[in-house]
Amino acid sequence: MGDEGTLAGRRALVTGGASGIGRACVERLARAGAAVVVVDRDAGPAQALAEAVGGTAVALDLTDLDAIDRLDLDVDILVNNAGLQHVAPLHEFPVDRFSLILRLMLESPFRLVRGALPHMYGRGWGRVVNVSSVHGLRASPYKSAYVTAKHGLEGLSKVIALEGAPHGVTSNCVNPAYVRTPLVEGQIADQARTHGLSEDDVVEQVMLAPAAIKRLIEPEEVAEAVAYLCSPAAASVTGSSFVMDGGWSAH
Repeated sequence: MGDEGTLAGRRALVTGGASGIGRACVERLARAGAAVVVVDRDAGPAQALAEAVGGTAVALDLTDLDAIDRLDLDVDILVNNAGLQHVAPLHEFPVDRFSLILRLMLESPFRLVRGALPHMYGRGWGRVVNVSSVHGLRASPYKSAYVTAKHGLEGLSKVIALEGAPHGVTSNCVNPAYVRTPLVEGQIADQARTHGLSEDDVVEQVMLAPAAIKRLIEPEEVAEAVAYLCSPAAASVTGSSFVMDGGWSAH
């Protein structure tokens, strides 16, 4: 998308911005002209990326909800991307891990949006993009916390869309299947050990089994969808889920 400069004068904030999908989003929004705030718990990589794109970095653990309330949230674009995964059967799922995942992936987006909307409303323009997942629309066994958080994020996104519409604010989800990120690469290694398979076989037989397109999605593909939702062409797109799951949910 040749949209260099379309986000000039806009300030964007991306959570989990130092690696994976977040990093791709930071680079893509900066290329469109936005000044990007890279929020990540890893200070070094966040700072290095911010310097590379002419943005700023904030080192923050987003499970500290009160710290979020102290952030400067006068931003025009908010990309809620930070997340983590834990795989375990429900009856063995660690209760503290369940709470942590919901705090990071549902409560922290709520706090960020709550803090950012007054600025967006004041300007009569805003874009909230929630990096959801195919697991915001479908379930898989052993991922109770992740699936619950992503389903909750879908609902939150729609409420933001309905409340934000009169103020020029849109809110949408992007729903990828497995993306080639550090989070997924960690899962591949774990599953290879668990199933006694090679990493290639895990990708093919386990991760890509429900998808029609048999490859991992690249972070840059997700970032293109995010950039589109922030662009003038998407001014009427709100309350939607932009599915890029290689045909997973077509079954």
